[in-house]
Amino acid sequence: QVQLVESGGGSVQAGGSLRLSCAASGYTFSSGCMGWFRQAPGELREVVAFISPIGGQTKLADFVKGRFTVSLDNAKNMAYLQMRILEPGDTAMYYCATARVWDCYGGAWYGEKFYNSWGQGTQVTVSS
Repeated sequence: QVQLVESGGGSVQAGGSLRLSCAASGYTFSSGCMGWFRQAPGELREVVAFISPIGGQTKLADFVKGRFTVSLDNAKNMAYLQMRILEPGDTAMYYCATARVWDCYGGAWYGEKFYNSWGQGTQVTVSS
């Protein structure tokens, strides 16, 4: 059973930075793939970033390119979302998610249905 736990959220002022972490048990990031999503109140959940070591892909949503980076620490089996130049529009609950290994070679990584395990989320609030 896969368990994902996000951490690192908080409240920051616009222009600030945060690094979100995702710890996994029952899943090895380096042998699969994972995504970061966010959901603001009243909005649909949207993909922020995707990384697939076995598929050789790293993707970022256009609205975070140049500000966010996604990375893995294989030794710790941790995933990170480094967020810089935060804007009030980045305020949301952030989730990490993993997909079945065989799906990680390709597929609709930008959609929620691609993933079968989710964390509980960590709140990010950016004030102006």
